[in-house]
Amino acid sequence: MKPPIQLAYLICFSIFFEKCICKSEHDQVLSITVSTQEHVDTMQNLTSHNETVLWQPASPSYITTNSEVHLYIRSTSVEFVTERLRKHGITYRMLLENTPALIEMQTRNDTSDPRSGGVFFERYHSLEDIYYWVNRTKQEHSDMVKVILIGSSSEKRPLYVIKLSGKRGEVKRAMWIDCGIHAREWIAPAFCMWFVNYAITFYNQNTEITEILNNMDVYVLTVMNPDGYKYTWTTDRMWRKNRATNKDSNCAGADLNRNFDANWCTKGASDNPCDPTYCGQYPESEPETQAVARFLRSHKDIIKLYLSIHSYSQMLLFPYSCSYDEIPNHNELFELVREASAKIRRYYRNNYKYGPGAKTIYLAPGGSDDWAYNLGIKYSFTFELQDRGRYGFLLPPSFIPQACNEALLASKIIALHVIKKLNEELP
Repeated sequence: MKPPIQLAYLICFSIFFEKCICKSEHDQVLSITVSTQEHVDTMQNLTSHNETVLWQPASPSYITTNSEVHLYIRSTSVEFVTERLRKHGITYRMLLENTPALIEMQTRNDTSDPRSGGVFFERYHSLEDIYYWVNRTKQEHSDMVKVILIGSSSEKRPLYVIKLSGKRGEVKRAMWIDCGIHAREWIAPAFCMWFVNYAITFYNQNTEITEILNNMDVYVLTVMNPDGYKYTWTTDRMWRKNRATNKDSNCAGADLNRNFDANWCTKGASDNPCDPTYCGQYPESEPETQAVARFLRSHKDIIKLYLSIHSYSQMLLFPYSCSYDEIPNHNELFELVREASAKIRRYYRNNYKYGPGAKTIYLAPGGSDDWAYNLGIKYSFTFELQDRGRYGFLLPPSFIPQACNEALLASKIIALHVIKKLNEELP
């Protein structure tokens, strides 16, 4: 081969290598170490770029010195973002290099047949399949299950609450569980489905779930944000908010967990419709929030325990998140989550942080748990399920069983404590 031809081949190969190998073909997730105020400013500017999505923390305003940021980056911006990080001396490491493969893993082999046994609950399911499962569960277990339509979403999708009851007479006590308030947190609806299936399957077999269902009804809202959840399956896997249209803005959606009337839209929320923590036009401006608040208000005399299921970061939280104030029964709730965390560590070798939301994570006004607490539900909790950031919102299906069992363990510990306290108060 003549030298000029060799040189031409080398040049062509170099161009090919640079374009096809060095540049990312996939969306990526980076873990970024923020050390100085200059780093904070740089990261807040970077994360306002529409080709990035903050995983942790939830908003650029939460980025502080000496913290870790998990950042989802579209493939077209990977080179730009990493170059900026290097330029400013900000260290980072790769968490996920091929997010499409993980998304495919989460969605493949889906089935709409709940009769396929336990494997059905070890997968993520589309909104249509969840609705199908809700109706089949009601039909096949009519002695324990009722379905209540409490309202509809901004795009007119139904909000179905499953009412679970033991095979006994009427009781005047209940607990509430909602899942999927943030669209991209798929492990949350998976837990609600897991809980319902566990309760039905092991009623009169497992003493703890039997005692719970014999003493209280359980209301389960499997997907509180159906429009957003649907959108994560069809359009944008990283979507967080609902899908409401916003007046005078091209940006859609409000953060339903900033839309409740608990120090609404103060520090920790945003009044910009384009931000992930947008609080909405006013408290309960969103139909999903309205429906839940209306139902809880109408049942506030019987609902004694409120659980809201989220991901990720492995935390067991209680009020307040909207302020740093300490609630009157702080010590009791702190001991409950401390015990639950210890049991999870003992049985599943996994660590969960615990404490009041604002002091454990950051200020987050307008949250459902704080609002429920102020309504009079004195046992109010938010669970952040697996993991701590290795997979984040793209938790593989193989993690579903342990993640759900950890949350189930914590739920049972808290529910049994509430039942005991209620029984002690009886005349």
